[in-house]
Amino acid sequence: MPVLAIPKSTDILVIGGGPAGAYTASALAREGFAVTVLEKDHFPPVPHRREHAAFLPPLPALHRCRGEGRQPWIYCQVTSPQVGAAVKLNQYKREGYTDFISPDPNKAAWNVVRSEFDEILLRHAAESGATVCEGVQVTNITFASDDDKRPVSAEWKSDYLGSKGEVRFKWLVDASGRTGIMSTKYLKNRKFNQALKNVAFWGYWAGAGTYEPGTRRENAPWFEALTDETGWAWFIPLHNGTVSVGVVLKEEASRVKKSALKGSDISKTHYLNQLNLAPGVLRLLGSATLTGDIKSAGDYSYSAGSYAGPNYRIAGDAGAFIDPFFSSGVHLAFANALSAASTIAASIRGQCTEAEAIRFHSAKTGTSYTRFLLVVLSIYRQINAQAAPVLSDIDEDNFDRAFDFLRPIIQGTADADQTVTEQTLQRTMDFCEHALGPTTPEMHAAVATRVDPTLLAREGPIMDTKSVADLAGKDEEVKHVLWRVNARKAVEGIYDWEKDFEGESLDGFSVLLERGRLGLRRLSECECDA
Repeated sequence: MPVLAIPKSTDILVIGGGPAGAYTASALAREGFAVTVLEKDHFPPVPHRREHAAFLPPLPALHRCRGEGRQPWIYCQVTSPQVGAAVKLNQYKREGYTDFISPDPNKAAWNVVRSEFDEILLRHAAESGATVCEGVQVTNITFASDDDKRPVSAEWKSDYLGSKGEVRFKWLVDASGRTGIMSTKYLKNRKFNQALKNVAFWGYWAGAGTYEPGTRRENAPWFEALTDETGWAWFIPLHNGTVSVGVVLKEEASRVKKSALKGSDISKTHYLNQLNLAPGVLRLLGSATLTGDIKSAGDYSYSAGSYAGPNYRIAGDAGAFIDPFFSSGVHLAFANALSAASTIAASIRGQCTEAEAIRFHSAKTGTSYTRFLLVVLSIYRQINAQAAPVLSDIDEDNFDRAFDFLRPIIQGTADADQTVTEQTLQRTMDFCEHALGPTTPEMHAAVATRVDPTLLAREGPIMDTKSVADLAGKDEEVKHVLWRVNARKAVEGIYDWEKDFEGESLDGFSVLLERGRLGLRRLSECECDA
């Protein structure tokens, strides 16, 4: 139920009660801070979001700080675990498969009903001590002065209450979703990625088939490039026996295709026409029937030049959004939220200066975003098979931060000049694209008998694509297995979320995940150089 008495003041104001906002609020409230969440909708919201496989990192650190049980509470409340995903791209005859649970069975992804999932998160924020106000929309933010850019109060209105008012605060977290009030209205620093300007169409089907029945891959979601190279399709089994089937197209390609159609239900015809370009999806659908209307949404990828400033943090879609190929939205929302909570707590507790906390959150958010973005761009380069300069409008600073650890691998040796070049990024994409290569456990086992086993070990050396090709020669199995193994090592920050999040050092700090001490840990000089 909505909170009727909206506070006049609070320590920390969180705008938005979605995954990023609810997670930030839970973490900070459990640390004893006074937190207020203003959410414009009433939960549960209308389930308009696509039912993608939301990758829930097996951390939720607010529930698993050291000394507490290791099983996240959310596992008890979600449905349809996904142990992997099949990906069919143009250049391979056989689909690739990414195994979420190898070698750790606790790293499955989950399909969730987003309306229910979001409500669970928001209710947990309230149970953790946050004041949650639903049906309340923030309309304006006031700053301390023209010279002092600290936000100090927010004006709100509520149609539900038939009133409006103002709440003062010491800290602000903008988790307002794609509205992104700080980025769009005040900072004006949102930048769209023109290479990923797409539109999505989807619907729900009953009576469809299942991927790889009777195997450990049974019921995995399927992602497939369209045969005309204009986009891709998804097939995602849901908890209630139906499947979500959708298509993501380049916006211009969709406009051209749709303009040639005539009839009473152009959206449906357009959608079905694109499914005819995804033969793997059609095989899985079989004799399934479409239920309900076709839905659509723009999937414009964007980022911001910074994600923090004096006494404010930006988290989740309010700061950045990536094409949904990897269903990375909830993952990044959680990562941003925990970074926002950690840096606010660190600044309040004097573990660092506010300037240091600002730099850390912007770097952490930019790094997390860019790791996913680079792999998504790698996949799109395969899907579209075109020479478009997909990296031309990317913030180089984010790439530099995200791939400092990868550059020596791609270039062979570490360059004295740390500037990220177009050539370096293209070579990085060559490397990352093999993370979804068409390999099987049987292929890995066979290759292990033909090469030095240390090359396949997680702790083994990382080889670039040319070195792998030279070693493999004409042995295609060795080449694809080693490409897959090495690419996974290089982008492990995506897959090993917990290790990367707490262990990664940025600007001399790392996140401190201890109940009662949530914040940042200043690293010694030797630790920073290690």
